[in-house]
This record gives sequence, C-alpha cells and structure tokens, in this order.
Amino acid sequence: MTDATLAARVVALDLLRDVLRKNLPFDDSFDAHPKLKELEPRDRGFVRMLVSTVLRRLGQLDALIFGCLDKPGLPKAVVHDVLRLGAAQLVFLNTPAHAAVDTTVELAVAAGAPQYKGLINAVMRRLAREGAEAAGHQDAGRLNTPDWLWLSWRQAYGTARARAIVEAHLHEAPLDITVKADPPGWAERLEAAVLPTGSLRRAAGGSVTELPGFDEGAWWVQDLAASLPAKLIGDIRGKRVYDLCAAPGGKTAQLCAAGADVVAVDRSAKRLERVRENLARLHLSAELITADVATWDPGAPADAILLDAPCTATGAIRRHPDVQRLKTAEDVAKLSRAQGRLLAHAVDLLAVGGTLVYCTCSIQPEEGEAQIDRLIAKDPRVERVPVTADELDGLSEPINERGEVRSLPGMLADRGGIDGFFVARLRRSS
Repeated sequence: MTDATLAARVVALDLLRDVLRKNLPFDDSFDAHPKLKELEPRDRGFVRMLVSTVLRRLGQLDALIFGCLDKPGLPKAVVHDVLRLGAAQLVFLNTPAHAAVDTTVELAVAAGAPQYKGLINAVMRRLAREGAEAAGHQDAGRLNTPDWLWLSWRQAYGTARARAIVEAHLHEAPLDITVKADPPGWAERLEAAVLPTGSLRRAAGGSVTELPGFDEGAWWVQDLAASLPAKLIGDIRGKRVYDLCAAPGGKTAQLCAAGADVVAVDRSAKRLERVRENLARLHLSAELITADVATWDPGAPADAILLDAPCTATGAIRRHPDVQRLKTAEDVAKLSRAQGRLLAHAVDLLAVGGTLVYCTCSIQPEEGEAQIDRLIAKDPRVERVPVTADELDGLSEPINERGEVRSLPGMLADRGGIDGFFVARLRRSS
C-alpha cells in the first residue's frame, strides 16, 4: 500500500469518528481536516465517497460485521470503525478483495490497534467471500434507518411511503443546478436534463468548480425542492424582500436574480461570508446582516419574506447521510419550538398584504404542517395561500391537499428523485 493510499484511509477514519463519536457534521469536519489538502483530488474524492457510503449504509455494515463474529461486540471503537471502512469498500465500492483486506489491516496498525490485526483480517476475509451475497438479502432501507425516524415516517406517511423514503436514501442524489438564464443552452453545455421547473439535473460526481459556467457565475448548485420556495413568492421585481436564515444562500441568489431588493439575515457571520462569496461569483448583490432573526428589528416592514427555518434536515439525507446519525427526536422538539418563534416574528416584520413563504428541508410534520396549523390558529392576521400545480410548471405530486408543498424522497423517482421539503405560503391580511 502506498503512503497516499494509507493517508487517505487515515483521514477517512478521522472523519468517520468525528461524525459517529463526536457528533460533528461531516461537511464541517471534511472542510476543516488539515490533511485533506495534502491529498490528490482523486484521493479526496475517494475519502468523501468512502465515508459517505459508511454513513449511508451503516446499519447494513454493522449487521454484516457482527454476523462474522463468534461472540457479540468488538474490543474497541476504533476496531469497529476500521472494519466499517473496510467492509464498505468490499461490499459497496467494488474495491478488489486483496486491496480492501490489506489496506484495512494496515489502517488498524496506523490507528494504534495492531493487536487486532488477526481479528480484522479474519472478518475481512469472510466478508470478501460472503459479504456481497449477504448484503443482497438484507432489508437495506430499514436496516440503515434509525428506529425513531422509521417510526415517525411510518406514522406520518404510512408504511408504503416510508418504505419509499428509506429506499431513496440508499442512493446518492444527482446534482441539481439553478441557472440565471437560458436553461436549455446550459443544459447542453453541462450535459444535463432540464427539469419541469427549469432546474438542470446531471449525474453526481466530479468537481463542481470545474464545470462550464461556474467561474463566470452563470449558475449555482441547488436541489429541485430547494428551488421551489422562492418561486412561490411571485413577482418581486423592485420589492423589498427579507430572506431570513439566509445561509448558505441559494434562495438569496434566486431572489436577487428575480429583481428583488433583498435583505439577507443570518445569525452566523461565517455562513454569511459564504453567501457574500457566492453572490460575488454570481454578480448579484444583497444587503447582508448578521443578527438573530427571532429578535431582529429592521425598522420597516417587508413586501415579502422567505423564512428558511433551521431544522433537522431529515429531507436531505440523500445528500447528507450523516443527518440520520446526528439528529434525534429531541432535536425535532427543540427546533420546532425555535421555528414557532421565528414564524411568529416573521409575521410581525411583514407588511399588510405581503407574502410570507415558510420552508424547511425536514420531513418531520412537527417542523412543517404542524407549524402552520399552530400559527394560523393563534394569529388571525395570517391566512394560507394555496399553491397550485401550474405555479410549479405542472409538478403536482408534491402538493398536498391543503395547497402546501410536501416533497418526499421517493417522489419523482423516474426523474432521479427529489429532496424532502415543506413549503407553505401565507398572506398577512390585516
């Protein structure tokens, strides 16, 4: 094994432990790891793919590993994580058996667990013989989904829809792109398909920054579902729009490109700096304010408000498989309370007759439908403005019976799927 090969796997082990042992978001750990910049681009891509695969297939991997043990349990957490990385290469990434076995044993040595080389070698060799066939008989979607999430989705959407959600999570999401203009032309240049709403879709993989049009600011990455909320505000040319909880800024860019006078607010100065950089690349501008949205006082009401509230992000597990390893039912309750406060304050910031679009990338009803029900019951100034399929260019499947957008992983499967999102449109009537 070359030094670079071992170095990549050492970094992967660090990142896996950050998520599973320290409860840190994968993307944050990936961006901050000091050794990643020393790796070649190909090795960096391998690290991301390997750790993402372990997080996506964690339940399956653990069942396979424990099925190879004579007695339950493993002696050390590091041995468990080393085996997870090795098993993922064998079973899901098609790494040649001899390479996967050898590199996993060497990784154990590098990780300070040389006394377990024999155990790791035995488990890996058995997985090389039996792992792929055993994985084919697993209930993959259910095994990889924590019980609390499965039960919540089954209760909210029924068993069949919950099954579609967890099976959608087995696959990496495609790359969706929002363009400032000329979707057909950019679709040809980017080798992408044009989706009904005008977003472009291409297969995942490769370097986004090296694609045509990135440097010139012709487009930005944004899932189809995430592109819907800004579309539902209507004609905002020349209007004052508050984009609350604005980072990372995809919706901010949409609002600016639509001609609005945008004030983008977020409590994180670091995340707002990323918004600033993205807008500069896209040749767009907005007023950026670092503040707590729950107490922010702009001094004047907005014609329209887009509130993309902080949430558990359980609708984005296809793109961020660490979410189902990091979030808990307690997070749903905590964030739901915060969302309620943000919604109530957003109504206060809205001009009479103005439009408020509330959205989250969560598929927990507590963070979506229940929030709107509670707001309307408490605040007589607010009324629901139903969304129609015509406004989404005929995209009817995600629209619920109340005229809200409730997209779920598993929908639009024939087109590559969609992230889970909730969007409600409200009007302040008095």
